[in-house]
Amino acid sequence: MMKRGILNYPPEFFDHIWQQRWKLAAITGLSTLGMVVTAIAVTPPPTLPPEAFSEVVEQLHLTASAPLDQGDDIYLREARIHRGDTLGRLLARLGIADEAAQRFLLVAPETQALHRQLVPGRVVSARTSADGALISLHFPMNGGDTVTLVERKQNVQGQAAQFTAREQTLQYETRQVLKSGEIRYSLFGATDSVGIPDAIAVQMAEIFSGEIDFHRDLRQGDRFTLIYEMQDYGGRAARTGRILSAEFTNNGKTHQAFLYTQDDGRQSYYNAEGKSLKKAFLRSPLAFSRVTSGFSLRLHPILKTWRAHKGVDYGAPTGTQVRATSDGVVQFIGKQGGYGNIVILAHAGNYQTAYAHLSRFAPGLKKGDRVSQSDTIAYVGQTGWATGPHLHYEFRIKGTQVNPLALNLPTAPPLDKRQQTLFANKAQEQLALLQLLKDSPVARFE
Repeated sequence: MMKRGILNYPPEFFDHIWQQRWKLAAITGLSTLGMVVTAIAVTPPPTLPPEAFSEVVEQLHLTASAPLDQGDDIYLREARIHRGDTLGRLLARLGIADEAAQRFLLVAPETQALHRQLVPGRVVSARTSADGALISLHFPMNGGDTVTLVERKQNVQGQAAQFTAREQTLQYETRQVLKSGEIRYSLFGATDSVGIPDAIAVQMAEIFSGEIDFHRDLRQGDRFTLIYEMQDYGGRAARTGRILSAEFTNNGKTHQAFLYTQDDGRQSYYNAEGKSLKKAFLRSPLAFSRVTSGFSLRLHPILKTWRAHKGVDYGAPTGTQVRATSDGVVQFIGKQGGYGNIVILAHAGNYQTAYAHLSRFAPGLKKGDRVSQSDTIAYVGQTGWATGPHLHYEFRIKGTQVNPLALNLPTAPPLDKRQQTLFANKAQEQLALLQLLKDSPVARFE
């Protein structure tokens, strides 16, 4: 191949280009300092006579090339499982028009678990060819840590398509999320409005469960700020992680929590001073959830009058789990007058707790059994003097009923001096982020 060009420029031409280069550099440098640039003009080279140029002809040898083989077009499709779905309907929505693949997925022994895990809302993805032939299928399994991967084997000419299926552990990417919100009507309404998952909202309630009774103590205008982990798979949020730090202002009082991992791997939450948030007694015997998040005043259900009430009532649906607020021993279990079905636990230090109006007890629970804090001991009901399903909870010291919400209860031991120093450094970093988030108007209304 012949290439014809203008070469062998005279010295005057290169002198001109050199001058223009320095002009350009000077202008660019000034524009960098001033951060403003509008346009750059370079004057054309001087007019040169035709004899200043000479023609050069050069033989070029080109190597023959072929277009890259991109293979067939590959399509990635995703489909969300609907309530009442079958595997066949799901495959159709994924665009899988492949009889061999459908037969394998529907009848092969290694894919039978998929029929039992058609959980509504779960997202399944497939890679197919343009004509709907299945290349691979990713089906998330229960638990969220594994996926069943179905893949097409390399076809041998003349043989029918074959597939393999195996479980594969998901590789998650962890990221930190910063969110802030204000309570107007309920905790879940506030977390929903800023896109915080329910699991994180419940986790926050658990962290502060020794400080705040989330069933009864929440107030309009309470604020919270969170830094938590989310785990992504394939660029999509797959599951929630841990809360790393949190601040909750309830009725004007601010509570803080920072996750800290000790040398032996134990993790717990501490306040900014390094004191453990784990209390000897939980503030509430009901785990916080959407169905137990209402507030109520105490109107005596039988006498229909407002009166002193030596206990705390929690409205909740029949069957809601009731948990032990502290480690203890079952002192009484059975029926007792207006209390109906009741469990009484004895704790160290002459403390007792009572849980009344229960629908039933935890299976196998009997007098003398030891229970741990947060163990399920019974279920909400309306036995005894109760006109609706609720839990009546009492805190007693030497048999005398006292207000559990007004007690200053002991906490777990604080960190030792060495751990306290390490914790303080980490807590300061998280505290700075929480403060930055609180002060940011963007974060408040995202």
